[in-house]
Amino acid sequence: MSNLVTVDQYLESGIQIGTKFKTKDMAEYIHKVNPKNGVAILDVQKIDDKLKSGAEFLAKYNPEDILVVCRRENGWKAAKAFAEAIGSKFYVGRYPAGVITNSQLKTFIEPKLMFVADPRGDKNAVKDAFHIGIPVIALCDSNNTFKNLDISIICNNKGSRSLSLVYWILANEYLKIKGTLKKSTKLPLENFSE
Repeated sequence: MSNLVTVDQYLESGIQIGTKFKTKDMAEYIHKVNPKNGVAILDVQKIDDKLKSGAEFLAKYNPEDILVVCRRENGWKAAKAFAEAIGSKFYVGRYPAGVITNSQLKTFIEPKLMFVADPRGDKNAVKDAFHIGIPVIALCDSNNTFKNLDISIICNNKGSRSLSLVYWILANEYLKIKGTLKKSTKLPLENFSE
């Protein structure tokens, strides 16, 4: 089975560049550690596999039932573009407390799936989703754990080029699985890029 994009596209985006900190949860996804700077290098084939399984998991849900959350500024444009492309709700920047747990709020919503850019940075959203019992899918770098996550998509979740590529791939795959985008068609990548 072929990759979702070329290996060169993955490498050019920096999707494989992790952090100096490595968790036990991420150990199996680390290809090697750069001896010069101690930075973890993620396995590109495993990234591709996780993107495929992540897209399939997302596609089990209707767009209106997915809440996309991204506190990390590098991912705001890409996360918003993803949410708009598939038609889901989103919060970029600060996640509003109680939006999914307090039915008294005017802004209250009831998603069936939470999709976060970083389980550390978006920990309040993950906590709320766990509290109400909805699944969480998250982009995970070498420094993340899988606590309270149902699905992890392995990638550099800090770099803007990496995040642009990840959200673009997921939007294209989601729409193709749902049948709203032809297999030979792709959304414009520049819509997801800074």
